[in-house]
Amino acid sequence: LLWRNKNLSAGILVGASLVWFLFDVAEYNVVTLLCHIALLGMLLLFIWSNAAHVFERQPPQIPEVIVSDQAFREIAQTTHDKLAHFVSILYDIACGKDLKKFLMVIGSLWVLAVVGDTCSFTTMLYVGFLCALILPPLYERYDTEVDHLVAKGGEDLKKLFKRLDSNVFNKIPRGPVKTKVH
Repeated sequence: LLWRNKNLSAGILVGASLVWFLFDVAEYNVVTLLCHIALLGMLLLFIWSNAAHVFERQPPQIPEVIVSDQAFREIAQTTHDKLAHFVSILYDIACGKDLKKFLMVIGSLWVLAVVGDTCSFTTMLYVGFLCALILPPLYERYDTEVDHLVAKGGEDLKKLFKRLDSNVFNKIPRGPVKTKVH
């Protein structure tokens, strides 16, 4: 991701751009693509199998893929554990235990919904992939400037929240506070 191997990173970028072009611009369907790939593979195997003895070659040997029960159980257990952890985090956020995180998630989901309404899912994935490919090397190069801008933005958000708290939230009428008797 940091473009240490420029050929590999450029190849990944070209591959992702080709996939995005196929699915979003050319409106190629995933099912159609998978069927065409399977069709091409079967056609090549057919030709290779039938032409092997003409050219005195071995016919193709397809290796048997065996996944052990233990490996499958480990993958399933790891997936289950990660999903359960993710759901518990979402539950904690949704219950409002951390107001800051709750507001950040609500804001992020709203921004994602607005962006998702203006472009297709594949375009959103492609833009996310481009950001993942381009932003880390840019941050590595300009980290002090970015850190300064993020710190300044954080301070501005804190000032905005204090103004909202004093001008809006504190004016909301509340009932009497009950005190606990021990």
